[in-house]
Amino acid sequence: MTPRSGFFWHERCFWHDPGAIGVFSAPGEYLQPQPASESPESKRRLKNLLEVSGLIDELSVRKAPPASQEALARFHTQRYLEALAAGDAGRGGDGGDCAPYTPGSLAAARQSAGLAIAAVEAVAGGELDTAYALCRPPGHHAEADRGRGFCLLGNIPVAVMQARAAGRVRRVAILDWDVHHGNGQQAAFYAEPEVFTVSIHQAGNYPLDSGAFKEQGMGAGAGANLNLPLPPGCGIGAYEHAMDALVLPALEAFAPELIVVACGYDACAKDPLGKMLLNSAAFARMTAQVKALAERVCAGRLVMVHEGGYSEGYVPLCGHAVIQTLAGSATAVPDPQNDEIAAWAYQALQPHQRALIDGWRAAWFGGRRPPRDEERP
Repeated sequence: MTPRSGFFWHERCFWHDPGAIGVFSAPGEYLQPQPASESPESKRRLKNLLEVSGLIDELSVRKAPPASQEALARFHTQRYLEALAAGDAGRGGDGGDCAPYTPGSLAAARQSAGLAIAAVEAVAGGELDTAYALCRPPGHHAEADRGRGFCLLGNIPVAVMQARAAGRVRRVAILDWDVHHGNGQQAAFYAEPEVFTVSIHQAGNYPLDSGAFKEQGMGAGAGANLNLPLPPGCGIGAYEHAMDALVLPALEAFAPELIVVACGYDACAKDPLGKMLLNSAAFARMTAQVKALAERVCAGRLVMVHEGGYSEGYVPLCGHAVIQTLAGSATAVPDPQNDEIAAWAYQALQPHQRALIDGWRAAWFGGRRPPRDEERP
């Protein structure tokens, strides 16, 4: 039987080198050089784990051409693309705000965007039911005229714009559960009523100037952008309540034809750049929920695009759990930290977290009726 879940990857993406900046935005006189947090290892180790477990043999493994200039120009300005190309041909540089790159990075970034384009195309066109794109560099912080937060090109905006321009899909929902705000998707579709962007993230982490609940779109797109800026320290209970109370009902009410998830793993308890407490089972649960919703509202069309996640040891376990769930496979790998993380103090939903999420739910739906519990997948 031909696999109906795709896995898109390319070795070129692992060759992007942001330079020796460690966990910082740039090198400095008193910062001993070390590899950047956004390194290839967490992604390469995920791909290797899929090979070792055998799960990769249950997937439709594909590569893809790099994104074309035409596709990139649907989202990015010509000035920015030319500046990236000039820097790549020279000694590298910074795409804007904490988006360092070196010669060869642009090829990797175009390849990364190409993987997202191909994954969305295959699912939107009915060739695959679901797909996972192992993209690097990530893309959810990149804006039209600059790179941000390790992101050079907007992988998801470029892919969604391409699919919509080709008439493959009209109404798209983008859910971003990376620990950092999905400002790139928000900016790309802030005035677009037929692309619903949702971001559940750690409040005030990155970028500092975006991600508030009050940012809900503008013009025709008013009401088509939803932010859930959770306080630091949120664990499994808070994420479960946020998904159940607001994220899933809001996605269902929008009734998309395709769901794309900006799948970052930096909300895991082992991440150096986030302060949340999730384990691999939590990511699998969210995947199962979104997959069930997709089967209910959009014929199962679901694409996961890899974003952040900087624990080289733990990201592969989270990613494997997500891809196993996405593919409906029984091929699992043991997570030796899963139960320990779940047993940490403050994993249960805390009163202040409940009050915050319930307040957002009441404000978001207002007089509108969210789907009843029995109506949810």
